[in-house]
Amino acid sequence: MARPLLCAGLLLVQVVLSVQAETSASSVDHSPVHLRSKRSWQWKKFFIYEESDPTDPPQKIGKISNTHAKNSSTEYILTGEGANTFFRVNQFGDIFLLARLDREKKKDYKLKAQIMDVITKMKLDDDEEFSIVVNDINDNSPVFSEVYENSINERSERGTVVLTVSATDEDDPTTPNGMVFYTLLNGTDMFNIETDTGRIFTAVSTLDREITSQYKLIVKASDLRGIAATARNTATTTVTININDVNDNEASFAKKTFRFDVNEDEVPGLRIGILEVTDRDERQNKKPIFTVKSFSDIFSVDINDMHDGDLILKKALDYEEKKGYSFTVMITEEGIIHPSDNRDSKLHTMAEVHITVLDVDEPPVFTSTVYNFSINEGPIKQKEIGYVSAKDLDNTGYRIEYLIEDPDCPVEVNRETGRLTLKRELDRETQELHAFQVTAQEMSQKGQKSYALVNLKVNDINDNKPEVVRTDVYICESDRNGTVIGVIEAMDKDKDPGILSFTLAQKSLNFSLLDNRDNTAKIILTHGHFSTEKSANNILEVKVRDSGVPWLESITPLHIPVCTCHSDRQRDYCKPDAQTAVSASALITILLCILTILVIVILFALRKGYQKEALVGLGKSSGEIHEQLVSYDEEGGGEMDTNGYDVSILTSARQDSSARPTSGTTTYARVNKPSACTGDMAIMIEVKKDEADHDRDGIPYDTLHIFGYEGPESLAGSLSSLESSSSRFSVDYDVLNDWGPRFRTLAQLYGVDNSDSDSSY
Repeated sequence: MARPLLCAGLLLVQVVLSVQAETSASSVDHSPVHLRSKRSWQWKKFFIYEESDPTDPPQKIGKISNTHAKNSSTEYILTGEGANTFFRVNQFGDIFLLARLDREKKKDYKLKAQIMDVITKMKLDDDEEFSIVVNDINDNSPVFSEVYENSINERSERGTVVLTVSATDEDDPTTPNGMVFYTLLNGTDMFNIETDTGRIFTAVSTLDREITSQYKLIVKASDLRGIAATARNTATTTVTININDVNDNEASFAKKTFRFDVNEDEVPGLRIGILEVTDRDERQNKKPIFTVKSFSDIFSVDINDMHDGDLILKKALDYEEKKGYSFTVMITEEGIIHPSDNRDSKLHTMAEVHITVLDVDEPPVFTSTVYNFSINEGPIKQKEIGYVSAKDLDNTGYRIEYLIEDPDCPVEVNRETGRLTLKRELDRETQELHAFQVTAQEMSQKGQKSYALVNLKVNDINDNKPEVVRTDVYICESDRNGTVIGVIEAMDKDKDPGILSFTLAQKSLNFSLLDNRDNTAKIILTHGHFSTEKSANNILEVKVRDSGVPWLESITPLHIPVCTCHSDRQRDYCKPDAQTAVSASALITILLCILTILVIVILFALRKGYQKEALVGLGKSSGEIHEQLVSYDEEGGGEMDTNGYDVSILTSARQDSSARPTSGTTTYARVNKPSACTGDMAIMIEVKKDEADHDRDGIPYDTLHIFGYEGPESLAGSLSSLESSSSRFSVDYDVLNDWGPRFRTLAQLYGVDNSDSDSSY
């Protein structure tokens, strides 16, 4: 129904405009007053509604006309926006619509009208600009551009704004087509909405999160306000409103009575149990306050992470003293905002708590956890230190035994009485405080133990002599009478030795001492003219005494050297002491070292002499040469090594024992470097060593290694009979047959029948 009405209105507007244009043209043509301002074109602006149908029937927008127009030879031409696409003109100046128009895309078109002579192709008049305005129709619905969600505290005042909704309509906002208004489709008992602005606000002040924590409202946006609802375009959106919790409900106990069991040996700070709390508010607004009506020195209630009550033990319990406790705990809550109208009259704001103390077998308890004693250092005169004591709280009558488990502790304890006594002498300068642990053990099946710390402080006595610790004293040759040649310093290991005093043990003609009364003293030269060449040793005995009771003193010999010095008493050269005193301990050490060296030398000489006699006693008969040679400890060619030795002698010796050579020289006739080797083997070895030492061109010939030792590196050991018994028959050589093919020849030489004659090869 709306579109036919709009089209009829459009035709009416066009007719009126056409009549006005013709009337205006007529008045211009016949009125002499307007001849100077006569207009050739007879219109200015056209109007058309959007979405008009261009074809059924063809939609005529209006008519343009020019006073120069000649129907037979003139034509109109349109240029500009929408020309020949949305609009066209015929030769009579009628403008027609070619396509549907959308005001939301373009609301007016700027065009130019031209008039031309079709014969001469000449313009008959100047171009004229005009507009075609697109009128709006209600062809768009309102649109919500976002999702709406917000929150508000419960118990908020009436009229509190929650949020504002907004919808847009692309139709002309200056007409009812584009003017949007809002209505609330639900939740009107709790909320209202402003029709024009879309602001949503509370209609009551009784919002309760505990009843409803969230509201979803449906908001409708409509256009054509004041027109029948059937002609309107509408849109809806859902608005989510969350109700925030506030502390508007009172906390209370979940039940009236709580019961707990607690062992008597539990330590303070124990969480005995939980007193559950109910509160309709959320946890962050659950703020209970607990008050213990009695025994508040033993028990307390703290709020935990869940905002319930933790029952805490503040003081240790004793079953033998009290076997149970009963008391009341009250709960309150501050800062409640707008108390709820739904208050429960049965809230448990008071609760009874019953504690049962359970008996346990407890260890002995010392009268103190830490014992402090003191005793003087030095010889044990006051052996007793003090007592430690423990008792059994269970009243079972068990005997308690004391012990110190540290074996290095200087104190011992009496197992029965707990009496502490010294085991050894104490020295404060070594250790001033001794801390140890004493154990008290219950003599029962479980053997419960407890421990106490004992601190034993060692008091100082005057038992250390003062000592000189700095003696930077020397004489310069250029020093004169009255020169301070050095400062000495002393110290005392005792705790409070007082001021140390300095004096000379013996008077000196050359030196004097000045006590500075600050544990230092100056050494002053009283007679000068010392020389490093002529001066004798200068020893000054300094006596240092402490101020203890009784006082102790020491005498320190101070060696004062004579030096050549620079102008600022910087030492250049100091004459050494002519005599240096040696302590008795050092002298004994030197004598012991000398005695040890002498003993070693004597033993070594005796061993050498014994070895020499043994070699001489063996002799060098030709019958023994082969035995000396086979003790050669090298895994070489053995008897086949004819480069170094003539083994034919061994062969002849084996075949005929009576034909053994008598001269020692024939044995070494085939040595590469011949030499006159007569006498015993030791002389021959020394000769060979001498030749090797003086012959720089030859290869070192370690004759001593080859012949002088029995070859400890061989797996078989020595095969020589030099170290065997004088009787050949006392040695069993059958074992040579088990040593492999390398020792087969030796086994044949010595034979298995223990005879002097050997079988032939």
